[in-house]
Amino acid sequence: MRYLLFVTLLFSIIPFSFAQEKEYSLNQAELLFQKGKYEEAKLELEKSFKDNIINTDYCLFLSKIYARQFQMRSSLYWLKKAKNHANEKFTKTQEFHYNLWLGFNYEINKNYFKSYEHYIKALEISQKIDIPYYKNFLYMQGLSLLGENDYKDRAKKWIDSYKEFVNKLNNEFYLNSYYYALTNYFHHKKESDSTILYADKYLKSSKAIKNTSRLVNAYTYKGIACAEHKKNQDSARFYHHLAMKICSCPENSLIQGTYKYNIARTYILDSNRQKAKKWLYKAWKDTSQIRNNYRFMKISKDLDSIYFLENNYDSAYYFAKQFKRFSDSTKISQTKRRLDSIQMESEIAEQKNESIINKKKATKNKIIASSLAGGLISVCVIAFLIYKNTKRKQRIAEQEREIQVQKTEKVLKEQELATIDAMISGQEKERQRLANDLHDNLGSTLATVKLHFNHLLKNRSNSKAENIEELYSKTNTLLEEAYQKVRSIAHEKNSGVMANQGLLPAIKSLAKKVSNGKNLKIEVQDFGLDERLDNSLEISIFRIIQELITNIIKHANASEIHISLTNHDSLLNIIIEDNGKGFDNKILPEKDGMGLRNIEKRIEHMEGTFEIDSTIGKGTNIIINIPI
Repeated sequence: MRYLLFVTLLFSIIPFSFAQEKEYSLNQAELLFQKGKYEEAKLELEKSFKDNIINTDYCLFLSKIYARQFQMRSSLYWLKKAKNHANEKFTKTQEFHYNLWLGFNYEINKNYFKSYEHYIKALEISQKIDIPYYKNFLYMQGLSLLGENDYKDRAKKWIDSYKEFVNKLNNEFYLNSYYYALTNYFHHKKESDSTILYADKYLKSSKAIKNTSRLVNAYTYKGIACAEHKKNQDSARFYHHLAMKICSCPENSLIQGTYKYNIARTYILDSNRQKAKKWLYKAWKDTSQIRNNYRFMKISKDLDSIYFLENNYDSAYYFAKQFKRFSDSTKISQTKRRLDSIQMESEIAEQKNESIINKKKATKNKIIASSLAGGLISVCVIAFLIYKNTKRKQRIAEQEREIQVQKTEKVLKEQELATIDAMISGQEKERQRLANDLHDNLGSTLATVKLHFNHLLKNRSNSKAENIEELYSKTNTLLEEAYQKVRSIAHEKNSGVMANQGLLPAIKSLAKKVSNGKNLKIEVQDFGLDERLDNSLEISIFRIIQELITNIIKHANASEIHISLTNHDSLLNIIIEDNGKGFDNKILPEKDGMGLRNIEKRIEHMEGTFEIDSTIGKGTNIIINIPI
């Protein structure tokens, strides 16, 4: 059962980690999309779905990217892919996006009735999910559609609903979008007072949120409001020039051409034909780089009118022909879009019929799959029971071995604690003895020296004082005695205590306690360890040797361990050998695993070296060199 739980946990963790990475890439793609960086969003989207391209969310995301790039054929293609993949079983969020972007496609293709129908469906679904960014976009597009058509009653309800949505959010960004949508709506409805009112609010709000693209758009609408509703062309040009100046995309010919055409329109309304022509030609130049037939059509119409008023009939005739050519191209494009829309409706109807057939097939396949799954589960259960019985004896043997290892570890821990206590106790006794020597011997001598110096200090200018020379001689003798006592104490500290009170007996005691007859024998040899090492160094070395013995007991299955400690003046050499099963050095190229990496780090901290030589079936040799 424990094995089954482990496998289940393992296979649940792996997809979870991939899911986290996928979710991160999808969030990044969403942020890029909302910033208008559509190509970058597309690249990030491919990272998110690189292992499962045909996915409903992937198809819907690509559809909205192409929709915002006004590549409507591609957008419709991916919408159809999304519906086919989902088999009409969308989640609420997926269903919302499907209706939103299908409505957007219908709107661009001038099929306003179908567009509004899908916008209403999307709005109903949006009440049940939390997606404020796209709900705001839906309100903006719906109001734009209502502004271009005669839906006054519907528009009022839509505006009231939009206002309620914005008030609940209490967010300046969405309030700014609301002002923009109303400015655009009232401009299309030619309601001057309302257009000017909301254009001012839109401009003020755009400055407040410090959003350059929104501010550029606000200046543009303010310019249009001044030109067409206030009839103040100077103010209109002022705002159009401001928009062109702060535009963050000066190389975008479509946007630059729009600004220049708007400026040209102000001169037309002022009857300043020369400047109007100048700006119309500038707009024509920008439009030439993007081949926008609708823009060419409008510019051609204006130039035709100007040249006709100037009695320049050749130029007027030329631009009249251009107007007809671009007008025909625009009509062809619109017709093509309408045909695409009709084709899409036909395909959607076919898909509904196909989905009914597919549902019947799916039901039949489910019955077959359920039968096969039942048989497969039965086989798996039987196989698992057989495997479980086979492994039972092996688990019992492993448990007995674990118990033995735990007992050995307990002995090692007890020995470590006893050794550390003994070393600390010895250290405290040594400090106490040193303090007593300093107090009893050196302290009294220095006190006498101080008395002599005080006497000499008081009588240094008294020539009649007696025994001055004798005091100098005694003081010198006492200082010599103090010096010799200090040397004696230092000598006793460094050379008076033999190694049988420190590291070596601790290791031998450990070896004796861990050895258990036939199963494990530990032999300790030493050379040149006549003097004790630093107390903290002895403790570190003891712990390293103890941990290596523990590793051998746990992993090597050895019956013999040889420990050799050799003092080479300034270097302590430690060799630990076992006759265990060994391991492949290539498997542990960085000495990871079995605690070896931690041991190596501790030795490196002591400026020592650590080497392993192991062969499978022939045991392991560990060589340690530590400066002392």
